[in-house]
Amino acid sequence: MKSKYVLLASALLVSVATFAQKDQIKAAEKAMKGGKSQEAATILMEAESLISNASDAEKAQFYFIKGNALLDLANKKVDADKNLSMAAKAYQDLMDVEKTSGKVKFTPQATSSITDIKFKLINTAIEESKADKHSASAKKLYDAYLLDKKDTINLYYAASTYINAKEYDKALELYENLKKLNYSGKGKSYFAMNKLTNAEDFFNTSKERDLSVKIGTHEKPRSEDVPSKRGEIYKNMALILVENGKTDEAKKAISEARLANPDDTSLVLTEANLYLESKDYETYKKLIGEVLAKNPNDADLTFNLGVISGNAGNKADAEKYYLRAMEIKPDYINAYINLAALKLEGEKPIIDEMNKLGTSTKDMKRYDELKVKRDNIFKSVIPFLKKGYELDPKNVDVAKTLLNVYSALEMTAESKALKAKM
Repeated sequence: MKSKYVLLASALLVSVATFAQKDQIKAAEKAMKGGKSQEAATILMEAESLISNASDAEKAQFYFIKGNALLDLANKKVDADKNLSMAAKAYQDLMDVEKTSGKVKFTPQATSSITDIKFKLINTAIEESKADKHSASAKKLYDAYLLDKKDTINLYYAASTYINAKEYDKALELYENLKKLNYSGKGKSYFAMNKLTNAEDFFNTSKERDLSVKIGTHEKPRSEDVPSKRGEIYKNMALILVENGKTDEAKKAISEARLANPDDTSLVLTEANLYLESKDYETYKKLIGEVLAKNPNDADLTFNLGVISGNAGNKADAEKYYLRAMEIKPDYINAYINLAALKLEGEKPIIDEMNKLGTSTKDMKRYDELKVKRDNIFKSVIPFLKKGYELDPKNVDVAKTLLNVYSALEMTAESKALKAKM
């Protein structure tokens, strides 16, 4: 008989707890309607331990109000990062409850709020990255990905930003996820000129861009091919593994990537670069030859070979590839800029030697020889800098470099003419 009273008492406790939950949910809802989001969040926090006993409908309402309260606090800049993250978790809990119960009431609004949170995270991440807060930026980008795993580009950006933060192990973990997803990032980007700002705007789809052109806010639509990012992903993975003393693992990762993506030449370049770094020149040359045989007239590929060779200190090959890229595509501006920069690297050892010379007759003679050598370097880059400036008159760095070259060679007329255009 005694046990029956115990069961009755337990049932009474559950009943009282259920009433308390309902009262707290109502009180939190009332606080929200009165604009008191902090009060609502506090009320719900006190009820959190009891929510497991609530009905699915009450749980959904609880998480919905909680998400709204925390999002409102984040929008008011109250512990924004923490509250934004907690709001997203509350909305996800709500959606899980309604998915399990099969009764959808708050999910559409929660989905909209999660999208809002996602873009807030991305925008904040961009600002933090600009302020060199790369670690915080990377975390927000990863959180944005977790909110919408279909938008895999945020996972890619998070990994890249962890590289900037020098948190290589975290970057490697995210790159591994991208590898499992077989992410490439290849596609198209869509642009159109904003008539109001006279600046080019980016659009996610051609449909969005074409609609803006149709309603008259934009003009001059254009599309741009986005190359595969697999090469960069596997290159960074390989570099991290090499940095951690795992060169064999790096080679294995690239080899596996090539087997999975046999037509992706960027992966061959990455593998070639890896063998170059490990001073296996025979394998490097073999891979480069393989790439060129398949794509002898690919300007981008040839340019990338120039970059790889330049980074390896092989200036002769780098110059050869840059010149070939220009031959294939005469308006390939980056080839002109990179070749000029490559040649100008030869100035530093000359300047270092000149600064060490004294005033003896022998030293003065050597100084004159070095000055001629330096002037010849300057003269050799003028055609490439001029072409680069011609292709992109708004490129301030190219213009300034060309101006400095003119000044060093005392080409007064050319210097004045260029200043007038700047």
